[in-house]
Amino acid sequence: MKIKKVFLIISIALMLLFAFFQWNDPDPQIWIPIYLLVAFLGFRKIKANDQALVFIIPAVIYALWGFSVFPPEWEGVMLDEMGMKTLNIELGRESLGLFINAFLLIIYALIPSNEN
Repeated sequence: MKIKKVFLIISIALMLLFAFFQWNDPDPQIWIPIYLLVAFLGFRKIKANDQALVFIIPAVIYALWGFSVFPPEWEGVMLDEMGMKTLNIELGRESLGLFINAFLLIIYALIPSNEN
């Protein structure tokens, strides 16, 4: 199996796993479809001959959204010393997830379709 196809399969599996972890999020109706869309587009990259624009448009949307929810003060993505999750930590997690999705979509766009 070619390394590009292995990468696509692993990234699809990760996005499905990330979508599953969103069930306990306060707003899963927003975040589950975000991760499922990236998994679906990864599957499309394996099966179809889609143009790069199919991946770039959602990548740009996710990146811009990630910048818009980026916390005013970066506190990381882990819980603080007292085990509390602050608004900045939650915003940091959300923006990081959107940036990861945007990054994967850009990689999908760069992978030549005829070499899957």
